Amino acid sequence: MESWLLGMGSAVETLAGQAYGAHRYEMLGIYMQRSTILLVLSGLPLMVIYLFSKPILMLLGESKSLASAAALFIYGLIPQIFAYAANFPIQKFLQAQSIVNPSAYISAAALVLHVFLTWLALFVLGWGLLGAGLVLSFSWWIIVAGQFIYILFSDKCKLTWTGFDWMAFSGLWDFFKLSSASAVMLCLETWYFQILVLIAGLLPHPELVLDSISICVTIVGWVYMVAVGFNAAASVRVSNELGAGHPKSAAFSVVVVTVSCLIISVIFAVVSLALRHQLSYIFTGGKAVSDAVSDLTPLMAVSIILNGVQPVLSGVAVGCGWQAFVAYINVGCYYMVGIPVGAVLGFVFHFGAKGIWLGMLGGTVLQTIILLWVTIRTDWKKEVQNAQRRLQKWEDSKEQSRLNN
Repeated sequence: MESWLLGMGSAVETLAGQAYGAHRYEMLGIYMQRSTILLVLSGLPLMVIYLFSKPILMLLGESKSLASAAALFIYGLIPQIFAYAANFPIQKFLQAQSIVNPSAYISAAALVLHVFLTWLALFVLGWGLLGAGLVLSFSWWIIVAGQFIYILFSDKCKLTWTGFDWMAFSGLWDFFKLSSASAVMLCLETWYFQILVLIAGLLPHPELVLDSISICVTIVGWVYMVAVGFNAAASVRVSNELGAGHPKSAAFSVVVVTVSCLIISVIFAVVSLALRHQLSYIFTGGKAVSDAVSDLTPLMAVSIILNGVQPVLSGVAVGCGWQAFVAYINVGCYYMVGIPVGAVLGFVFHFGAKGIWLGMLGGTVLQTIILLWVTIRTDWKKEVQNAQRRLQKWEDSKEQSRLNN
């Protein structure tokens, strides 16, 4: 759910970043409102799924008691759907202006409050799983409210936020196409790793395999969070420079962000290799798990290094508005290469967990090579023209709306 809404919200990342670079500041608020409308509408079918989570889980084979307990928690998360729908566009609105510290401070304060409220709901009031879900939803709404209050009263947003506007309801279809492409792009990447973990559970000795792969995936995920920051930086800088009409600066930004993230990833990979025999003890004990994780660590280190390049290139794609193109690449590389190759190596050639991971690496390597090739051959002057056409299209629709009124 989060991946889909986050992906839907990345369309505003492209358009708001380019608008800010072009000094068309009033457009940022419109894009934020338009994205929020789309995400709220997208949240409605998700809410229906949440409401029927108990019969869905029982249909999937879960016991009645487990499905009932899980459904209680899920019911408490329903308000969170719409908190996400509001939060992601607000976050991208601020990031497009290189405003990141307020979101970090607000999130940190919300985390502290969330810990206290969770303790209060579970151990003092005894609200159980439903209370835990409701507290999580409430914490997200605190983040939304805090960021929106900042937008209303901060001098930095006076030009970009001019109030609610009916223009937010125009051009929704074009905005939806870009948003849905972003969502597909992100979901295909997120689901890829989850599917591989599920496949690994079908191997012989599944407990040991799942333990080792889950630990390695978690460590890669931690490092990936660093890359996500560079992903956002690449998207903001590229979109800003394209909107400003600076093709050389956009190209230079790609090089700087990619090299910076790659260096950090290489350092993490080297540290992982040096601590390969100790990594598993962060999560669990046992020499068997430690040996299995140690055996996977070289492949994990390669994945970490690839995460120094691939997320940045995805950020460049978002900054340029290539989401639909990258979605096709993800389908081909991940689901037509990575998963089938991993399954064949793991089950047919009996490589086990290594085979699954090698398949994952194959898909990621292929995707990274394609994105690198496309980025290197990009005509940045043409991308500037594409950005200007997007902005002009919005201006034309805005002017037509004024004439109609």
